[in-house]
Order: sequence, then C-alpha cells, then structure tokens
Amino acid sequence: MIVGAGPCGLACARELERLGHHDWTVFERDGAAGGSASSVVDRQGFTWDLGGHVVFSHYGEFDALLDDVLGDEVYEHERSSFIRLGTRWVPYPFQNNLRHLEPSVALECLLGLIDAPGANGHADFGSWMQATFGTGITQHFMQPYNRKVWATPPEQMSAAWIAERVSVVDYRRALRNYVLGLDDVGWGPNSTFAFPRVGGTGEIYRRLAAQLGERVRFGRELVEIDEKHLELRFADGTTEQADAVVSTAPIDDLVARLARAPSDVREAAATLRHTSVSVVGVGYEAPLQDDRCWFYFPDGDTPFYRATNFAKYSPANVPGGDVGRYSSYLTETAREPAAPVDEGRLVQRVRGSLAAAGLVQEHVVTVSEEVIDIEYAYPVPTIERDRALATIQPWLEQQRIYSRGRFGSWRYEIGNMDHAVKMGIDIARRLVEGTPEELWTS
Repeated sequence: MIVGAGPCGLACARELERLGHHDWTVFERDGAAGGSASSVVDRQGFTWDLGGHVVFSHYGEFDALLDDVLGDEVYEHERSSFIRLGTRWVPYPFQNNLRHLEPSVALECLLGLIDAPGANGHADFGSWMQATFGTGITQHFMQPYNRKVWATPPEQMSAAWIAERVSVVDYRRALRNYVLGLDDVGWGPNSTFAFPRVGGTGEIYRRLAAQLGERVRFGRELVEIDEKHLELRFADGTTEQADAVVSTAPIDDLVARLARAPSDVREAAATLRHTSVSVVGVGYEAPLQDDRCWFYFPDGDTPFYRATNFAKYSPANVPGGDVGRYSSYLTETAREPAAPVDEGRLVQRVRGSLAAAGLVQEHVVTVSEEVIDIEYAYPVPTIERDRALATIQPWLEQQRIYSRGRFGSWRYEIGNMDHAVKMGIDIARRLVEGTPEELWTS
C-alpha cells in the first residue's frame, strides 16, 4: 500500500510494476495526482504551481521517467535569477556577484569574506553563515533571506544540510569577479532546467497517474494505521490490509495516525518543524517582456521571499498561451504553520511589491489573483531533526512502514522532485529485490 500520489508514491508504484510486482495500490487524499508538485488552473485560465518548481535532475531514473511521461513536450531554460537588494539587481548567487552592489556594501562584503574563519558542518546555521561568509554577506543577504524562507531563527537550524544548497565561494574567486567585472552565475544543479509545455509541473504526475490506471485511487483519506496488523483505515469507513506500507505523508502526521506508536516516537515527531507558504499568483493583462526566471527578496518590507516569472516558463501558463497579451508572477510567502493569514491584505502587498521592484507597471490591469495555501512547504532542518528521525524511522521500519519523499524523509537536502522520485524507485527495488536504497539512509 502506497500513501500519497505525489512524485515519490507514483514513482514507487511505477517501479513496482516495472519489476513485475503488480500487487500494489496508491491511496491519495486529494482528487488529483501531484502532491506538493501539483498545479492548478484558475477561473481566468492562468496555471499556477504549488511553489516555484523547476525540473532538473541528479538521477538517470528521473530522466527516464520524464522522457517516458513527457517525451519532447518540455521547454528547456537557462536559469536567469537575481536578488533584489535596495534598488539593485544582483545575479544569483549573491556571494559570487558582489560587483553589482553599492561599492561601500561590496567592500563590506568582501572584507567580511576575507576575514571569515570558515565553519564545519556541525555548527548551527546562524553561526555557520557568519563563519563562512563574514559580517557583510550575512547581514545584507544570508540572514534576512533565510529568516524569511524558513520562518525560523537560523540559530535554531543545523548547518549539516548545506551541501549544494548554498554556494560557498572562496574569497579569491569573489575578489576576482569584483576586480575583473565578471558575472559568476553558473553555480548549482538548476543552472539549466526543464518545464512542461502544458499543465505546469503537475502535468508530469497527472500523466504518470493515468499510465498507472485504476490502482491509483483518489479521494481516499487515511485516518489511522493499526501498525500491529498493518491495517489502513480511511475516512470513508473502509479498511485495507497491507503487507508493507510506503508512506509519503509528512512523517509527523503519519505518526499521529498510528494506533500504537510508543511515547518516544510520538515525542520525537512532535519536535519536527515545518513551514507553511502562501502562494499568491497574479496574472496581468500585459505582454511578457522580462526574460529572467525568478527573483529573491531578502528585504523585510517585501512579503514574499521569491517571485517567479511564471509565463516565462511556458506560454500555456497564461490564458490561450497568449504571452503577447498576458504575463504572470507566482510569489511565495512563508510563515509558521499556526500563523494567521489575511489573504486580502497579502494580495495587496504582493501587488505593491511587484510594482515597487519594477517587475510590473503600476497601471497594468490585473486579470487574476490566486491564493494557494500550502500547509507543508519545507521541512525545517532544525538542530533536533536528525535525533528525532533516528528514533522514528527505525521503529517504523520494524513495523514494515517505510516513510519516504520530501516530508516522509523530512530531509530538505533530499527534498527536490528528483530526490523524491529516486526514493520511491529505491524503496520499490528494496522491497521486491532486497537491494539497498541508494539515496535514503537511516
């Protein structure tokens, strides 16, 4: 039994089928596939993703799945992303492109980088930033931006997740870029990315679910698992018996639905933290003219931490594919899960901030305003996280419950779509063939 028809769950089902194991079922609470990688079309005909997703890959298995599902029905893009600092646009990564700052700010950042002693992966994230980048870069960008994204003080986060998520630039390279006037924008695995021609990111998983057929069952909300007997109980009153369960639900929510979980497992799950995000999509009756992809906003006066030039990804993201008439921006504003949201006020602030940044003109007609609440957006890599997972995951596996995917693993560092697909494929191979998982480790 597979809980969740997102990237991980559907990839697991597909791999089970490929391996000749046909005795599987996927249960999805919602009415469509995709999970966190879903897309919606609003009443005006604008398509919106549930966040600023782009498609890139570390794994041949993910590439093969995309080719099977989408073929050549994708657009290929080179990343063009920028940070808004004051009135200036700084190419991403910020710390590699200090020449675009005011000279006094650039000097502060360079001197701080030169004096930074360096940090190890065991520091808290706040201390790691200061030790790695120095005062200038930390105060002008890293600290305020990450505080907005995580809705969590960096001092409460571990730095062990950094890996390829943050560009750690040597001061010699930063100084060379500044003195020689070089832009250094090629860092990172998403420097090139793909995007479906139609349907948004969710099109990948709608098509995959359609290929898998009737054993992907929608509108089935799991309410409890009796882990002793591996009996799944659903909100409609039905039950299902499993030999093994692959769950892609958030692991804290999974533990809460277990009938017999011991107190140490429940207590560990209660320490896990996540962010929620309000996605605000604004569609304009104005032609697509900006060729840049997305933008970061560390400034506290701007509600969102990121804005995506969504019509750039595919013309089909606007009504009739008419980018000569329409454009659209998708923004993400993070918060603590319990924090209230005044949607009307948030939309007003988003529109004002997009105009203030010069991304749209103030007089442009707004055609669409779509607000999407994402309860589980990012699993926060807190200092306590690994200790909690070391209690939860082994116990779950003793019950033949395998928690995988972005929130099933609760590891942001392996939280992209390709990671989720890889985890689904790996657990399928382990269950059928007994082969060790390559990505997820206990």
